[in-house]
Amino acid sequence: MAESQYDIVVVGAGNAALCAALSAEENGAKVLVLECAPEEVSGGNSRFTAGAIRFAYNGLDDLLAVMPDLTENEIATTDFGTYTEDQFFDDMFRVTQHRTDPDLCEVLVRQSFSTIRWMREKGVRFVPIYGRQAFKVDGKFKFWGGLTVEAWGGGPGLVDALIGSATKRGVEVWYEARALELVTDGVAVTGVKIRRKGKIEEVAAKSVILAAGGFQANTEMRTRYLGPNWDLAKVRGTPYNTGDGIRMAMEIGASPAGNWSGCHAVGWERNAPEFGDLAVGDGFQKHSYPFGIIVNAKGERFVDEGADFRNYTYAKYGREVLAQPGHFAWQIFDAKTLHLLRDEYRIRQVTKVTANSIEELAEKLEGVDPQGFIETVKAYNAAVETNVPFNPNIKDGRATTGLPVPKSNWANRLDEAPFEAYAITCGITFTFGGLRIDTNAQVQSTDYRPIPGLYAAGEMVGGIFYNNYPGGTGLMNGAVFGKIAGRSAAEFVTRKT
Repeated sequence: MAESQYDIVVVGAGNAALCAALSAEENGAKVLVLECAPEEVSGGNSRFTAGAIRFAYNGLDDLLAVMPDLTENEIATTDFGTYTEDQFFDDMFRVTQHRTDPDLCEVLVRQSFSTIRWMREKGVRFVPIYGRQAFKVDGKFKFWGGLTVEAWGGGPGLVDALIGSATKRGVEVWYEARALELVTDGVAVTGVKIRRKGKIEEVAAKSVILAAGGFQANTEMRTRYLGPNWDLAKVRGTPYNTGDGIRMAMEIGASPAGNWSGCHAVGWERNAPEFGDLAVGDGFQKHSYPFGIIVNAKGERFVDEGADFRNYTYAKYGREVLAQPGHFAWQIFDAKTLHLLRDEYRIRQVTKVTANSIEELAEKLEGVDPQGFIETVKAYNAAVETNVPFNPNIKDGRATTGLPVPKSNWANRLDEAPFEAYAITCGITFTFGGLRIDTNAQVQSTDYRPIPGLYAAGEMVGGIFYNNYPGGTGLMNGAVFGKIAGRSAAEFVTRKT
């Protein structure tokens, strides 16, 4: 192979990949980014996200470092609270059932604040998530669930800001350049074989960073690793995350790690297309279920809608929907909570029915046993503890008693017309199984030794998320380990040179 024109090749062009490219560049490396998608849909899953990002902060001063353009009115009318490192650790260990890799988790949490400040310095603008993570009570917004900030412009804004920053700094980006396999000298990674403009070529490099996403858009891999019926799930994001990066690394002896039978999957518009639609963005999601009930084809409830803030349940409830008869469900609300529904319930592309009585609604729920639904609502209404005040900002303890499937918080009787119902299925976001890395983001071999010249970040890293994840942690994970991967790869190049 010809002498390398690039110190580092980054495979992928989403949040993790671009953070890696920016980090490598600031550490002195000449960087090439390979993106298999066309430019207009580049950015992997990052372009399809709403842009929420979770990080530890100790109060307003920390948030002002990330969002210096907060107005005096926003500050005066908002209780931003705090989200300490201890709270972040507690959430990570609780929702992953204490399986998250402690070393990787510590890096993620400890470096979350410094990383988001670094992203700000690189030109990414952040704003508070007023519309989705705060409710106004007594004239003041209060944030909940440890998630306060999103990228301006959502996922597209985040990707465009990172791409703009990278190219301005001399990082080269090739679109429609699909990585096919890693090239090695028998020990170290020395480049990538790619398909570009209809031709196969090899790109030499002194180091390679893989940040090409999970295998959620690959129906064969989903079914092989996640199990039966996962070929029927909708893909929330890009159709280009097909597990190629993981496959390439494992072909040269990389060690798999993490929850290969697990994934991030949510309640998603039942009639959404097979893959994400950038015109709709994250609008197909349906995340206000804590304020209503969810029923299956039998008309029965099957999850505790109020088990926790939606941040801590939404990523696992998609799996529960997929497991129901027909792989669908309906979310039900009455007039008391309609004002709390998130913006995604008001888009044009929604499967929705309305009615002035539960009996009328029962006849309109396509695929649902009407009598079973009516009996479920009757039993649910009778079980609600109405003596406990309803408060959407906290886990209010307003629960049900005596039901086989309880509702632990935010339980309101469904007794006030009009009633609204929304049809959902399972939408898969990303897969949890992937490559084993160390705290320097270097890929480990099946002999549990570092593979020289190979680093990884983002969704394709295994060992961080199991069963579930705290909302907004995916982008933070990609940014933290992307930044580390870029620095580590640049240091490797320096040592090699």
